[in-house]
Amino acid sequence: MEAVVITDHAKTQMARRGITESLVREVLYRREEIIDLRPGRAVIQGTARMGDPPRDYLLRVFVDTDREPPEVATVYRTSKIDKYRSRT
Repeated sequence: MEAVVITDHAKTQMARRGITESLVREVLYRREEIIDLRPGRAVIQGTARMGDPPRDYLLRVFVDTDREPPEVATVYRTSKIDKYRSRT
């Protein structure tokens, strides 16, 4: 997913949570997992190594797919990787 707009809200949340735009774009590019939440909204997930000392986190990127180009609505990270991984 190369052509995507990151909304101002998402940028604010990224800054607050210490998540860089390059990490978000990497998750969008790699697309380890895509979960359809409802028509027009999906969460794209991928792991990233962050922090000091570095730890593995799951980045959850919420994307409004019913727009052209798609828009990143918000982003957060969690250390509870297994909780949010799809069980399919």
